[in-house]
Amino acid sequence: MQRIGVDAVSVERISLAVKRSGTGFLTKVYTSAELAYCAGNAERLAGRWAAKEAVIKCFDGTGICFTRKRIEVLPGPLGAPRVRLLGDARGARVEVSITHHSGLAVATSHLEMPEETMADLLPAPDAVVLPARPKDAHKGTFGTVVVIAGSLGLTGAAYLASTAAARTGAGLVRLLIGESIYPILATKVTEVMATPVPEVAPGAIGHAAHDSVLRNIAGAEVVVIGPGLGRDRSTGRLVVDLAMHAECAMVIDADGLNALADSPRSKRKLGPRRILTPHPGEMARLTGKTIEQITADRQGAARKGAKEWGAVIVLKGAKTVVAHPDGRWSEDPHEVPALATGGTGDVLAGVIGALVAQGLDAFTAAVTGVYIHAAAGRRVAQKLGDSGLLAGDLLTEIPLVMNVLRQGGL
Repeated sequence: MQRIGVDAVSVERISLAVKRSGTGFLTKVYTSAELAYCAGNAERLAGRWAAKEAVIKCFDGTGICFTRKRIEVLPGPLGAPRVRLLGDARGARVEVSITHHSGLAVATSHLEMPEETMADLLPAPDAVVLPARPKDAHKGTFGTVVVIAGSLGLTGAAYLASTAAARTGAGLVRLLIGESIYPILATKVTEVMATPVPEVAPGAIGHAAHDSVLRNIAGAEVVVIGPGLGRDRSTGRLVVDLAMHAECAMVIDADGLNALADSPRSKRKLGPRRILTPHPGEMARLTGKTIEQITADRQGAARKGAKEWGAVIVLKGAKTVVAHPDGRWSEDPHEVPALATGGTGDVLAGVIGALVAQGLDAFTAAVTGVYIHAAAGRRVAQKLGDSGLLAGDLLTEIPLVMNVLRQGGL
């Protein structure tokens, strides 16, 4: 892989930043070695700033991110600038050139790094399939996902699920949220169509929004419902009603699962176009078993749960199990402890929903989504270790994993 990055900055702008912020600005942007070399010279500081920005542009879309402070640009033995990346660059090699003209510092960066291959990923289950991306496609080709999520204090779940759907390739994503939290999400999800609907309590969507929800899901391929939705009784009533009667496919997660667990009358009435994504605790509530019983036989629990509910079950955890009510099942190969943190399940729900929107059947979308999600987590963990992953870290890794899979023939 080769990339070019170019940036320019006025020397006067850097000089002004130094005058305004002084040491605070300098130590945030430059290494101690760079500061020693520049010795306060605004032209040298501007050259290093432009070079760092050019390098950052080279890494756009690669899944590698270096802050300015972790990119060091100093003269080499012959005086030409040399870049040192302070961190794991995964084999990347970077060269820069810096010129000055008419009060501007102009830098060009050239990046070379090895292409990622299927060999970097764990073997995918047989049911993993990526949707086609025809060259003449438009956004309507890749379907619409409607996400019903979020409540007061749980807006992050709505952001993660809806953005994950967009990152997985859905053509359009609409996020339905309570009126009082709409301003928060409208600012946060600029690539998603945030839409306020009536609420029954501050931030809580309930059955009062039923007609508005039906209008908004008309024509959608799939609904993702539940992340951060809250436990209001009216919210649960809306979830159960949609789960049993909505015509489109549906991914039900988190508080959506709690609503189903509180409504056993919906068992065997959901249908194979419903995908339930419980963790072991939620699975225990859905099946009336203990968590210990669920974890003792994860495959059996998932397959039995799929038959009981008449829906596809995604039993999350190490080696996530996906089961179809007709008896089919699949086990994912990943064990990624870094994914054991809040919000990653919201991301998974959005990923699966986007795959359904793009034409995959519920079981295939679930198996594929689980694999993509876990592979993205594994990539982040390879950089950060087994702790410290944030759910948002997965969002930029998801399309990179899908690109590697496509290059490998999926």
